[in-house]
Amino acid sequence: MTTAEPTVVDVPESTRFEIHVDGRLAGFSEYVMAGRRIVISHTEVDEAFEGRGIGGALARATLDAVRERGLEVVPVCPFVAGWIHKHPEYAALVTPALRPQFEG
Repeated sequence: MTTAEPTVVDVPESTRFEIHVDGRLAGFSEYVMAGRRIVISHTEVDEAFEGRGIGGALARATLDAVRERGLEVVPVCPFVAGWIHKHPEYAALVTPALRPQFEG
């Protein structure tokens, strides 16, 4: 059985990014827009998809979208904050007031 690559989409009417695997909702990151900042408040991965890197793929795609849109991120969600700590190349996206917590 082959598994398709996960697909991440922004669903602005639900204020969340969703990740789908084989057409099934596997997880999401909820957010709130505040001007040019996106506050990521909560991330959840369906337990059927845990341990497969789905959360990391979702975090990466979400932050890549933030970068493409020229936004700053406020990572309130502990998972996304921890993911940025492990991937410091994304620290520059964090809003300046919080960025020192994520750099080096």
